[in-house]
Formats: sequence, C-alpha cells, structure tokens
Amino acid sequence: MRPVLGTEGSGPAPLARRLGRTLLIGTAGGALFAWWNLPLAWMLGAMVATTVASLGGARLHVPGPMRSIMVAIIGVLLGASFTPEVLDKAREWPLTIGCLVLHLGFLVGVLFLYFHRIVGLDAPTAYFSAAPGGLSEMVITGAAMGADDRTIALVQLSRVLLVVLTIPLWYRYMTGVVTTPSSIGPSISAIGLIDITVLAACAIAGVIAGRLVRLPAYRLSGPLLASAVVHATGLNESAPPWEVVAVAQVVIGSAIGARFSSVSVRRVLGLMAAAVVSTAVMLAATVAFALVLAPATGIDWRSIVLAYAPGGLAEMSLVALSLGIETAFVATHHVVRIGLIVVGAPLVFARFGSPRDHA
Repeated sequence: MRPVLGTEGSGPAPLARRLGRTLLIGTAGGALFAWWNLPLAWMLGAMVATTVASLGGARLHVPGPMRSIMVAIIGVLLGASFTPEVLDKAREWPLTIGCLVLHLGFLVGVLFLYFHRIVGLDAPTAYFSAAPGGLSEMVITGAAMGADDRTIALVQLSRVLLVVLTIPLWYRYMTGVVTTPSSIGPSISAIGLIDITVLAACAIAGVIAGRLVRLPAYRLSGPLLASAVVHATGLNESAPPWEVVAVAQVVIGSAIGARFSSVSVRRVLGLMAAAVVSTAVMLAATVAFALVLAPATGIDWRSIVLAYAPGGLAEMSLVALSLGIETAFVATHHVVRIGLIVVGAPLVFARFGSPRDHA
C-alpha cells in the first residue's frame, strides 16, 4: 500500500533532521499555548504549529515507533485514573455504552450519505471516511475494500484535528469548565524508583498483552488496562511524571500535524471543508445524545459529550484529564467506540456493499 500522506526522505540523516525540526516547532507551539494558559497546551500547541508548518511546505516527520512509545505513556497515565472510587461508579455506565452503538450507527449512516451523495466520494471511500474509528485502521481496511486511502486519511485526520482543537476551547469558554494545570502528575524528582519501575512495566506488559489479545488501539488500551488494574487494586498510586507527559503530548500533537507534510494545500482545504461539515454534524449529534442521556443516567452531560466525541482515544482522554472530567468514563467509552468501529465497520460494509461499490 502506498504511503498514507506524503513521502518520507530516505536515510537516517534526513529523517533525523526532519524529526528535530518537527519537535522544535511542536515544542515552540506547546510552549506558546502553555504561556497563554490554554487547555491541553502542549498537545494542542504542537498540533497547531506543526500543521501550519506542514501546510506551509515544511517537511516534517515523527517516526511511528516514537509515537507508539508516547502513546503507551499516555495509556499508563489514563489508567491511573481508574481508582477504586471510580470503579464503584461503573454501574452507571452500561446505558451510555449501549446507546453508543446507536450513536455510531446514526453518525456512519448520515455521514456516508453526505460524503457519497453531496461530496461525491465513491461508496467505499465515503463509508470509511464516515466511520469514526482509528485513522490507521480505517485507512488500511478502506484500501483493502477498494477505497482511496489518501482521501480517507485526510478526512479522518481533519476530523481528529478539528475535534481536538474545538472541544477544549469550547469547554473552557462556553461551558465554564475550569482547566486544570497542564502539568499533570508529580514531578520526576518526586517519584521513587519502585514507582517508575511499576509504571514502566505497565507500559511494556500492556503493549505486549494488548497485541496478543488484539485489543483495539492496543498501544494505548493495553497500557491503560494494565495501569488500571495496578491502580484500582491499590498496588500503586503514582502517575507518570508531568515532564514525561508533556513530552508525550508534544510528540503526539506533532505527529498529527506532521501527517499534513507534502500534501498540497488545495487538496487539504477541499477535503477539510467537507470535514468541517461532517465534524459539525458529529458534534451536534453528540451533544443531542448527551442532553438526552444525562437526566436518564445522572451523569453530567459534559462528561457524556467527551465520551461520545469523535476524536482520538488518546486525545479525547487527555482532554478529559486536562479539564478534570471523569477520565476513566471517557477513556472506557472511546475504547469501546474504536473496538466497535474496527470490528463492525468492515463486516457491515462486506455485508451491504455491492460489487459495483468497489469499482
């Protein structure tokens, strides 16, 4: 399969220079957003700065293995929010998890019609562009089903970019949610060697176990579950140091922006316009579901919005953590969402897609 977005330079030296340039731009953007005291500053700042630089012609790159390591760190961080007190509230979640299936079915159906009938994408490309699952999974599966993988990647990436950029600012300025300090967790100087060893073991063992049992988004969900077990049972109460979390946020944010490297501005703007409309539909439906479910479940509607919002698992969970909203609740729903889409979307398309859809 051809590269998803753009092409990479060959040789370790050019890639190292591109990585250095990417992290420098991302760090500068994160520092600027932190200075402005914006929510989730290091990730959003890095994402915005590298996206602008990429569209301006800068050749940026974040290696997949580096992003995977940082995603595992975020997984451990999110798992630390699964305290015994939080698990006592888990009995309130089945209704929202069940309604998540209806929410996803509605979104995929409406957005498929939009991308296919209005935007003019062919059926396979429209379908896998509409499904709010993991970017890599939708690109790979879509290509195998005869879709245009570059178009899917651009639409899905634009969706994540828009959702991650919009929701924290909306919560900050429109709903009155007070942002917690962006330096989440203790300082590295305050964590003992035993705690660091346990957290590192959660990351490594979680990734290995997650891959073996084929968890959705296993690089994040595996460490998340391993960390959740450790913290829920009281074996450890520490979280990854905030300095490491800040670096992880810069790398993850920069990786999103770097994916726009070597893509024409005209192509990006054309698909992003369609992504803006589809994202608006997704968020409107998400808020509507949240407002209906909140009185029935007793869960704050703002927590349900974050749990249903069609952003990335790592990104939306970090937003919840930054905003002081129930992180375990949000992360659990996003793991379920990705699992449903990754498993269900290909099966539904294979069942109802016609041969001419693949032409």
